[in-house]
Amino acid sequence: MTNHRAGPADQLRAVGLRVTAPRLAALDWISRHPHATAEQVTDGVRGRLGSVSTQAVYDVLNACTRTGLLRRIEPAGHPARYETRTSDNHHHLVCRVCGRTEDVDCVVGAAPCLEPSASGGFTVDEAEVVFWGLCPDCARARG
Repeated sequence: MTNHRAGPADQLRAVGLRVTAPRLAALDWISRHPHATAEQVTDGVRGRLGSVSTQAVYDVLNACTRTGLLRRIEPAGHPARYETRTSDNHHHLVCRVCGRTEDVDCVVGAAPCLEPSASGGFTVDEAEVVFWGLCPDCARARG
């Protein structure tokens, strides 16, 4: 669970990751641009640090996702997106046209929010729901 009150350097140390300029830049950029794609994060990090390899950014995203500092969401047919909101079990609205993604609070109560009709013996601890539709801009464009 991410402590959003701690700064990025403290967050990295708390999960056992070294504090590096690319990690700090990525966490800061994603905190200000939730649901960013890896390409968007790369552009943001390069804008702050200059030359940073694409692989270095992917390494940062993977390490921060693995340790729980970032959440990776993968809407079908769209690139993976990253966010720093990791401390709850929220869901997402995704535009079918442009991919705009917005948070939606848990639909019912505490995690996992939804109970499956059959669990197949699984212990369910999380539900991932994606609501699909058109964002206001794309809906207006379609008239």
